[in-house]
Amino acid sequence: MSVLSPNDSAHAADQAEKGAAPDFVAPHPGSPDMPRWTTGELIEAPRFSWRNWAALIGPGLVMGGSAIGGGEWLKGPEVTARYGGGLLWLASLSILGQVFYNLEISRYTLYTGEPIFTGKFRTLPGPRFWLFAYLILDFGAVFPYLASNAATPLAAVILGRMPNPELYPSDKTWLVALAYVVFVGGLVPLFFGGKVYNSLKVLMSFKIVVVLGFLSVVALLYSSAATWREISLGFVQFGSLPVRQAEDQNGNGRLDAGEDWDRDGHLDVVEPILPPSIDTNGDGVADAWADVNGDGKPDKFRDLDGDGFRDGDGVKNIFVSLLSGQGMPNIDLSLIVAIGAMVAIAGSGGLSNTPVSNYTRDQGWGMGWHVGAIPSAFGGHSIALSHVGCVFDPQPETLPRWRRWQWHVLRDQLVVWMPACFIGLALPSMLSVEFLRRGTEAAEWTAAGMTADAVWQRVADSALGGWAGFFWFMTLFCGFLVLGLGVVSSADGLIRRWVDVFWTSSPRMRAIDPYKIRNVYFGVLAAFAVFGVVMLAVGKPKQLVNYATLIMNFALGFSCWHTVVINNVLLPKPLRPGWFAMLGLILAGLFFTVMATVATFAAFDWI
Repeated sequence: MSVLSPNDSAHAADQAEKGAAPDFVAPHPGSPDMPRWTTGELIEAPRFSWRNWAALIGPGLVMGGSAIGGGEWLKGPEVTARYGGGLLWLASLSILGQVFYNLEISRYTLYTGEPIFTGKFRTLPGPRFWLFAYLILDFGAVFPYLASNAATPLAAVILGRMPNPELYPSDKTWLVALAYVVFVGGLVPLFFGGKVYNSLKVLMSFKIVVVLGFLSVVALLYSSAATWREISLGFVQFGSLPVRQAEDQNGNGRLDAGEDWDRDGHLDVVEPILPPSIDTNGDGVADAWADVNGDGKPDKFRDLDGDGFRDGDGVKNIFVSLLSGQGMPNIDLSLIVAIGAMVAIAGSGGLSNTPVSNYTRDQGWGMGWHVGAIPSAFGGHSIALSHVGCVFDPQPETLPRWRRWQWHVLRDQLVVWMPACFIGLALPSMLSVEFLRRGTEAAEWTAAGMTADAVWQRVADSALGGWAGFFWFMTLFCGFLVLGLGVVSSADGLIRRWVDVFWTSSPRMRAIDPYKIRNVYFGVLAAFAVFGVVMLAVGKPKQLVNYATLIMNFALGFSCWHTVVINNVLLPKPLRPGWFAMLGLILAGLFFTVMATVATFAAFDWI
């Protein structure tokens, strides 16, 4: 077993501070402002067998549970409700890119016992520069978008219906108040339970079992083979993009097979979008829509067929279009911000992946065994965290152990984390593809629970009609679990990456007793809580998601490239990544940066 007990943690931290291998002098690459590593022996990786497989599950479980979050429950279904499964290939690229990233940041931690964020601060020009750079890049993580969206399913359960602030003004009060409750309540598990990592492991295990278990039941009972075929193909239909096009593709005036995009039985044309025409706050900028057709509701498009849905959406593969001589398709960028958000938070996203390296350390993997872990504020009093990482001498006799640790991390990512990401996105997307009419657009406050009513109706019309209320409740409860527990993991990830950095890079912090790390963690947690409460008072759920994810794609793209530098500068040659890993990480950085750039330009109407 490689998991640290409290006594192991205390001993490990003490050993790391003293230096466990005096005959080997630790290298000191990078910035001289960061302290030199201590030295120790690389312990043996645990042997895998079917009898001890559960004990060997590590960061992949916590991060896999965290990965079933905002991207999977909010933006994935929002995109698939409107465009079907055709754009899920973008999420595939995101998840695969994050696998490369997770493996490479774990490489650094296996060698040093330090999280990757500390490694970033070790590179030139030094910690002061990277402090300001990453404060900007990590700013997207402080927006409490998960709590604001988790309030929707919780309010629906309390009210017995989906909240609608436009029809019932008091519903907004409920939503804002419950967002506060979810946000503050989500921070409570971080205060108790010894190692924070162990608390998260229990919560994420519960979340995975309940959410994926219920959605699997729904899928088996009510989804069709066509839905699963669409979603499965969507993950690999590389090059498919949203377009604006009429359904009559061959111009014969009839609805032929394969032309009914929205499955409404009508031959639809492209319905034009209407710009806002009413200035509600007197600032000279139109920000609301007029009631064009006299139905008492604002109209954001010209509804030519009166069905209440904007027609003209579609998906077309750019490679097929160009190779078949059809030219460049008419790409629709109206939902590009939401698509970019799906890419940003499919998997983990942004700098939310960096806790993989923190949890690798806290699990006691590799040289993390010598360093210790972060305890909770209450409990865990015998757990310490060394101020400095601990490295080993990469001699020929230690390299086989090193390779076994790499395989251990690879198994954790490929067997636990990556499947959790794909399944966690496929099942919520199944709900929207199967139960919602194609072209459905998520309202500002109801995206988190927009499938619940449709699930209730389908079950009510089936042989299990008496269970409709239970299925409605469980759909909402799963939404709450996904988003509410996402508050816990995202808050811990943000806090611990900055606590770890300050713990090592600040001379003042390095003077603090290693057993006092909980006090630093608690202080940063309190500051995060105050900022989150303020943001919940001023932002709407979808706004908070979009603001956060615009920054997160930039952050992850840059972090991929920075990790390439870290692992080729700070690690000794025998432990550096090969060409395939570096190429994957460079391309991942390019993908996230391009998505961030396009989404930002669209958000500000520059394209």
